[in-house]
Amino acid sequence: MDPRLADDLHALPDLLDAASKLAAEALAGLDRRAAAVPPVALEPLPLPADGAGARGALDEFARRWEPGFAASAGPRYLGFVTGGATPASLAGDWLTAAYDQNPASGMDSSAQDLERETVGWLAELFGLDPEFSGAFVTGATMSTVTGLAIAREWLGERAGVAVSEAGAAALGPVTVLSGSPHSSVLKALSFLGMGRSALRKVPVLPGREAVDVAKLAEALETLDGPAVVVANAGTVNTVDFDDLRAIAALKQRYGFWLHVDAAFGGFAALVPEHAALTAGLDQADSVVVDLHKWLNVPYDSAVQFTRRRDLQLRVFSNNAAYLGEIGETPDFLHLTPENSRRLRALPAWFSLVAYGRAGHREIVERCVALARDLGARIDGSPHWHLLAPVRLNVVCFTPAGEVTQDRIDTLVRDIAEDGTTFLTPTVYDGRPALRAAFSNWRTTGADVDRIFAVLERLVRLP
Repeated sequence: MDPRLADDLHALPDLLDAASKLAAEALAGLDRRAAAVPPVALEPLPLPADGAGARGALDEFARRWEPGFAASAGPRYLGFVTGGATPASLAGDWLTAAYDQNPASGMDSSAQDLERETVGWLAELFGLDPEFSGAFVTGATMSTVTGLAIAREWLGERAGVAVSEAGAAALGPVTVLSGSPHSSVLKALSFLGMGRSALRKVPVLPGREAVDVAKLAEALETLDGPAVVVANAGTVNTVDFDDLRAIAALKQRYGFWLHVDAAFGGFAALVPEHAALTAGLDQADSVVVDLHKWLNVPYDSAVQFTRRRDLQLRVFSNNAAYLGEIGETPDFLHLTPENSRRLRALPAWFSLVAYGRAGHREIVERCVALARDLGARIDGSPHWHLLAPVRLNVVCFTPAGEVTQDRIDTLVRDIAEDGTTFLTPTVYDGRPALRAAFSNWRTTGADVDRIFAVLERLVRLP
């Protein structure tokens, strides 16, 4: 054994204590750490020849890289709908690395059963019936890829073609309809060989991002064959919801595959005041939910749900002698794009056991209240213009008066350099804008005070 590796094995408890101390100091200092750290280019070092040992690596990381890490786990990071990591989920994530289980197969541990239990809890949380099966994937994009891959196989089934055997070309042109599709839908269509051009935008309701269901029906009426409809349970700019029940009702007439992007909006199901927004989610054929957003577990963690596990198995099955037979309950390596993967379910399992439905409902309720607070302050300021109602946890706004993209880019840079908060730019209804997404379990009203004060100061800079 390499001498440094042997030394590290002997000193492993002390090394873990040192890493824990560094992590604890970082988390304790989140309130002081900048929400965004504009990158400073560092000259890459050559690959070490002999290595410095784990303590040397820890020291080198703390010296060179740790200062440039942003407080994205902190309460005032409002970009990309990024949650933090609850204490329980962080503990679960550390144990995920320590036990290093590969839940691809059920031949050697109970890790798959823990994942199945967790997926079942999540399905219950979002109001999905037992007909749905699910699995953990890296994020909403891969959940979308998985769901649309199953949809592609369904299109083939309707056309008498096994796409998983013959390839996407055998299917021919397909049609995917959506009002305000997330950009990852286009990425998934490209990845799956259906092509970005397969997506047809359907008009949305006036002043909304929600699809006009009557226009959707008209578009479906013109089609010669089956289609895929991508609906939103929460858009990125304004958390607008398509009328899922009305769209699901159209399935009876037009027989399409309904894929619902509920990446973070699905969490509205936890709160009685907002649960009606997700009504009809249980009528979908595939559902996307991103857990490293509002469930507040560490990256990377998402789940995909579908009613058609048989088609999912047809797409992703991996036949090899060393994998054994595909039984009645398929191993996860037969259900997702990955074979080997980490036990992403464990942090979510820890957080659900630790805080239950009630604890996670409180996080959602508080984030919505804080977003509405900031929205009310923006709406009452002469320096800002609120572009849409605060429907859930995202505030979409722009400076008052005529605004250019350069003005927004400058504001984003100024906000990042200030470090108190971090917001992302967007374009809403053709207007350059900012969006503030509340999803972190740590955020409080005091943080909104600080965020709004900074926005008011920076918007008045020349």
